Amino acid sequence: MKNNVSPNDLLVLLAVVGEGGFRTAAKRLGLAPSKVSATVSRIEKQLGVPLLLRTTRSVHATDQGRALVDRIQPLLREVAAACHDAANSTGRVQGNLKLNVPGAVMPDILPPLLVEYQRRYPEVDVEIVVENNLVDIIAAGCDAGIRYGASIEKDMLSVPIGPRVQQIALAASPSYLEEHGQPQSPYELMDHIGIRYRLPGGPLLPWSLVSNDMVVRVEPLNRLILSVNAINTGLSYARASLGIIGTFANWLVDDFRMGTLVPVLQQYWADEEGPRIYYPSRFMPLPLRAFLDVCALR
Repeated sequence: MKNNVSPNDLLVLLAVVGEGGFRTAAKRLGLAPSKVSATVSRIEKQLGVPLLLRTTRSVHATDQGRALVDRIQPLLREVAAACHDAANSTGRVQGNLKLNVPGAVMPDILPPLLVEYQRRYPEVDVEIVVENNLVDIIAAGCDAGIRYGASIEKDMLSVPIGPRVQQIALAASPSYLEEHGQPQSPYELMDHIGIRYRLPGGPLLPWSLVSNDMVVRVEPLNRLILSVNAINTGLSYARASLGIIGTFANWLVDDFRMGTLVPVLQQYWADEEGPRIYYPSRFMPLPLRAFLDVCALR
């Protein structure tokens, strides 16, 4: 049997697996769902193995389908990158850049980078997808992602973006502290009201402080818990005296200057590694390469 499967057909298969269904894949590709289904059936016939398990509600890859997708995905991405580089070999940077980022980098880290990037490369269209859970950037059709170090897959390349180190700070409004008192040690936080964030999947973002060179995790009274997807809104609740908030110190600069919030236990704040931009290969489209160059300048 000749396994002469068309690369274009394989792209359709990748879309179906990535989107989890024929209709959503068809919408993304701009094709009729019947054509997408027929294409996958044609691949299965050519290879002689089932690649997808189809039900009325969902589509899942078989073991053979998953193995095929895992192998061809990086190869087809390299082909696309090589063609894109060839088309832009004159050094003119144009096209599209799609980034998958967490909400934590949206207020202050990403904007100045994008301003400089679009000043330098006005012919690139940028799309930002904001997701706080870790995603497969290849399956999501993104050129690169931004996450914090511990959550980046080991097979990805990554470089720092924005501040190399960020402090996790605690802050509260003056009126809250006037009513409840200023805690003098991390352990006193257990008697204070906390404004906390919950990650996708369930766990709360921890409050980790450093005392005597040891990391101390404390649990306040969790009277207000916000989804991490609403990470920008927490400061407004802290300003309204609803409790102590734990967030990035760089987000609090303006509030500290204006006095709307004041530091809590500043001597115990912990340092964390800043965000990193990650991508699957050194062979990358020119828009991404240009964006990494901009990131390296800051």
